[in-house]
Amino acid sequence: MTSLSAGYGALTVLRDVSLKVGDGEAVALVGANGAGKTTLVRTVCGLLRARGGRIVKNGSDITATPAHDLAQHGLAVVLENRRLFGELSVRENLILAETVGRKARGADMRFSWDEVTALFPVVKERMASPVELLSGGQQQMVAIARALLLQPDLLIMDEPSTGLAPKVVKDILLVIKALRERGMGLLLIEQNVGIASEITDRAYVMSVGSIVHEIGPGEWQSFLTDERLVRAYLG
Repeated sequence: MTSLSAGYGALTVLRDVSLKVGDGEAVALVGANGAGKTTLVRTVCGLLRARGGRIVKNGSDITATPAHDLAQHGLAVVLENRRLFGELSVRENLILAETVGRKARGADMRFSWDEVTALFPVVKERMASPVELLSGGQQQMVAIARALLLQPDLLIMDEPSTGLAPKVVKDILLVIKALRERGMGLLLIEQNVGIASEITDRAYVMSVGSIVHEIGPGEWQSFLTDERLVRAYLG
């Protein structure tokens, strides 16, 4: 994305934001609460209209692309609130995604049903259960599985660790690492810099709606040990 601006009503939240995720690259966007991270995700996935700038995916301008058409461009998003169909079963939620993924990608299927469900044994055991009866961690796993069945080559995850038990977070991190080994591109929106540093190559730091610092490849450790930077940008 280049020089992206967005906001709500008279309030401008994002100001001239530019960042890039290369093919198969894992990049984090970190920042304190209120920095504008979720607004950026909502803008990228078409839930909020951009006021300026461009979002380009594989050479195509997707700035004004509706959320339901993003799969055609190889993009899937796991939102912080997950947006699952709670009254439907796990299987029904996944079938809906698989149908969209097949329509969008045709024969170019990156993930089969069996491959995706094998990543989440707990989800596989609860296929017949209504999603609304699952724990928060199980719902997060369903949300990630659903995103993968859209057959993306770039996965955006908004605060995937928020509110989850440490054991669940560990399981999700293992899945993300497995996806990275398969060449999945990843943009991780995360307030927990410890998690972000463990599974991404580099990062952008956001504060008050702007990118204020970049953490390059091999620079995570120096950033985390610089108390001045962490205190200034992350609170």
